[in-house]
Amino acid sequence: MQMTKADSLALDRSICEDSLSQFVRMAWQTLEPGAEYIHGWHIDAMADHLTAVTNKQINRLLINVPPGTMKSMMVGVMWPAWEWGAKGLAHKRIVSASHEQSLAIRDNLKMRRLLESSWYQDMWDIRLKRDQNAKLKFENDKGGFRQACAVESMTGNRGDTIIWDDPHSVESARSDSKRETTIRVFNETLPTRLNNPKESAIVIVMQRLHESDVSGHILASDLGYEHLMLPMEFEPSRKCYTSIGFEDPRSEVGELLFPKRFPKDVVKRDKKVMGSYATAGQMQQRPSPLGGGIFKDEWWRYYDLLPKIKYSIIIADTAMKTKEQNDYSVFMCMAYGEDKNAYIVDVIRGKWEAPQLKSQLISFYNKHRVNVGLKLRQACVEDKASGTGLIQAIKQKEKIPIKPIKRDTQDKVSRAMSVVPIVESGYVYLPKEGSWVTDFTGECSSFPNGAFDDQVDTLTDGLDQIFNTRQEFNARII
Repeated sequence: MQMTKADSLALDRSICEDSLSQFVRMAWQTLEPGAEYIHGWHIDAMADHLTAVTNKQINRLLINVPPGTMKSMMVGVMWPAWEWGAKGLAHKRIVSASHEQSLAIRDNLKMRRLLESSWYQDMWDIRLKRDQNAKLKFENDKGGFRQACAVESMTGNRGDTIIWDDPHSVESARSDSKRETTIRVFNETLPTRLNNPKESAIVIVMQRLHESDVSGHILASDLGYEHLMLPMEFEPSRKCYTSIGFEDPRSEVGELLFPKRFPKDVVKRDKKVMGSYATAGQMQQRPSPLGGGIFKDEWWRYYDLLPKIKYSIIIADTAMKTKEQNDYSVFMCMAYGEDKNAYIVDVIRGKWEAPQLKSQLISFYNKHRVNVGLKLRQACVEDKASGTGLIQAIKQKEKIPIKPIKRDTQDKVSRAMSVVPIVESGYVYLPKEGSWVTDFTGECSSFPNGAFDDQVDTLTDGLDQIFNTRQEFNARII
C-alpha cells in the first residue's frame, strides 16, 4: 500500500520529534538549497546536549567548537525552530545575541525563513504574527518570540532561552577593555534577561580566542556550565567528557573532528595561514599553542645552585589598579652571572595599594640585599602611574638605590619580542625549585592571549636592563 502524503508527513514529524539531528537533516535543503548536507558525529554531540537543555537536564551549556562546523546554524537556527515545532514548545521566548547585531539578525532571518517555508508549515501549525514580524524580532501565534541583539546591548525582553553565539570577535578579544565589557555584560546583564532565573537556559557557543574570554571566565569561575569542547585535532590529554554520558569518540593523537568537510590537507593548509595562536584558539579551543607561543616552554634553562654573580637587580612592574580583573604588581630579582647568563632568583606578585606596594618593595629588596653573593645594585621601577608614586616614596625616605625606567613603547608584544632571542638562545635560567615558577612559565607560555601579562612585562624590563642596554648579548647557537 502506497504511503499517503499525510502518512509521510506524520512519519517525518515523528522522526523529527525524536531527534534534533534528524530534524537538521530534513530542514537542511530548505535553508541551504543546492548545498550538500555533510554530516559529522560532532553534530550529533551538539544535538544531544541541546536536547538535554530542552529536556531540562541542564540549563547552562558552553560549546567550544571550531568555525565551519555548523555551530551557528545548529544552535542559533535549527535548535530553536525544532523546539517550537517538533517539541511543541512554540510558547518559548528566545533572546539571541552575538558580538555584532548583524550576526544575530542573520540567524533570526534564517530561522524565520525556515518557519515560513512550506516544508515547516506542512509539518507544524505555527504562524508568525503579521504585526510583529521584523528582522530584529518576530512572534508566533502561540505566545513565543525571538529577539536579536548585540551582546553589549542586551536590553528589552526577557527570554526562556538566551543564546550567545560568538560573544567576542577575533579583534575585540585582543582588547582588554572590550573583553572586560563583554564579561561585565555576562556577569551583570545576562542574568537579568531570564524569565525564570531557576529554570531558564543559557547556551553559549564560541571558539576560544583568549584565556580571559567568556569561556575562560566561565571555566575559571566554576559557574556550573556543562562544557562540550571539541578541538579540530584530537588531544588525548584534553578529551571531553560531559554529565550526559558523552565522551569524545576519538582515540588517536591528531584525529580530525570533521574530516569529510575538513580533511587533513585542508586543516594543514589553514593552520599554516592562521598561525599558531589562531590555530590554538579557533581550531583547538586552547588560547595558547602547545609548548608556548612567543615564549616556548623548551627555551627555559634551569639551575640547582646559582653560579658566581656579577650583580643583581630588582625589577618592579606596578599595576594601575587593585581590582580583581586588573593586573598584578610584580617584584622580580634577576641576577647577571659571570657566565653571562641571566638568573631569575625570585618573583612575588600581588594586588597592593600604594602603602603596601612600598612596604612590599622594601621587604623584597632587603630579603635579597642580605645575600652578599647576589651583589644587589638597585631597584628598577617603571616611571609611570603607580610606579611614579612608588619611586617618589622610596626616594624621600628610604636608602634603596632606585632607577626610574622608561619603556620605549607600550606595545607589550613588541617589547616581549625584543627579548625573545635572549630566552630562545638559552641565556635565561629559572630555579628548579620555586613556588612561583609554574605560574611564571604558564603566563609566558600563554602570552599574549593569557589572562595576565604582568610577569612578562617584568621579565622584559629585566632582560632589557641586563642585556640590551649593556649590549652584552650575542645570539647563541644551542
